[in-house]
Amino acid sequence: MTTMTEEAPRTEPGRARALLSTADFRLLRTALTAYARTIDDRDELARINALHHRLGTYT
Repeated sequence: MTTMTEEAPRTEPGRARALLSTADFRLLRTALTAYARTIDDRDELARINALHHRLGTYT
């Protein structure tokens, strides 16, 4: 039990771990490329292209 003058011990957060691997990004980009070839909606295609580009910056 701590009193008003005592501080509780502080703990540092653990090291962050990567959620996706480089291979995952390549796979996602490949899937997006295939999906983009089937889309007729220009707005959706623009969003897919932007995501494809952003994923490419991580590999």
